[in-house]
Amino acid sequence: MGKNKRPADIYLRFLQLAEALRGLPALPSLDPLEDRILAFIARAGQEQQRLSVRDLMAQSEFGSPAMLHTRLKSMREKGWIVLADTEDPRRKQVELSQAAWLHFDKLSKCLVQATRDK
Repeated sequence: MGKNKRPADIYLRFLQLAEALRGLPALPSLDPLEDRILAFIARAGQEQQRLSVRDLMAQSEFGSPAMLHTRLKSMREKGWIVLADTEDPRRKQVELSQAAWLHFDKLSKCLVQATRDK
């Protein structure tokens, strides 16, 4: 890190690089609640935890079951998540789509680039 570079400079550089990603053709943007749901799903996937729609509905931070279903449908239509079958046909497992994992990979590269000196 350069001698006059503050930690905040790294974060602001990351935001600038991440914002540039939004200008590239990619997945449609998410609203703030969808973004929080996506982060929750991503953390579960990273920890290799199976996450069902019912598991998400148990999280009161995401609002009512009806609101959650609406958001999951929207996120699925936008290409961020997929609903996979389980051994119980009434239960669906929620996972990030391949495109969502690629998006996180790109954000990770932005973070690494932001920490480098110019």
